[in-house]
Amino acid sequence: MTQGALYFSIATLVLLGAGCVSTPPQVMGDDTLSGRMTVKVDAAGEASASSVSGAFELRGNAQVGEMVLTSPWGSVYAQAQWWPGSALLITSQTQTRFADLDLMMSQMLGENLPTAALFDWLRGRPWPGAASALLPTDGFEQLGWRISLVRFAEGYVTARRERAPTVTLTAKLNLP
Repeated sequence: MTQGALYFSIATLVLLGAGCVSTPPQVMGDDTLSGRMTVKVDAAGEASASSVSGAFELRGNAQVGEMVLTSPWGSVYAQAQWWPGSALLITSQTQTRFADLDLMMSQMLGENLPTAALFDWLRGRPWPGAASALLPTDGFEQLGWRISLVRFAEGYVTARRERAPTVTLTAKLNLP
């Protein structure tokens, strides 16, 4: 796996610059989501298509949290931690700091993802920070994305952005 593909994998499964804080705060509570996620980015312009999938365990929220990403074979790709003013990406080879979670995602993917909204979307609800519209079928539109909850009772959430490059995120959550 190339370093670019590894960074892409890490960033996207999240469905996640140096900061002033040296140690991340502890994630409080048991607000944990886990499962498998696939992210596909279609080719656009000179950029080629890419796709990645793996397992994740996500704790916290858009302000303070942590995530562990594992390959389909169970090996840890990376760990990400974030808190106000900083995000830290830890792999077996490097530790990289970013100013925030959004910047980490943007630099890794080359695409902006609505990271704050993803925490709510994975829970089957619109993010309260922006307007949303219900879809005729199960789901809603928000921030230029269509979130399908047709199979939410089975643990599936699909978020799709049609604007080029088209990005599709599909999560299969572990149900309690």
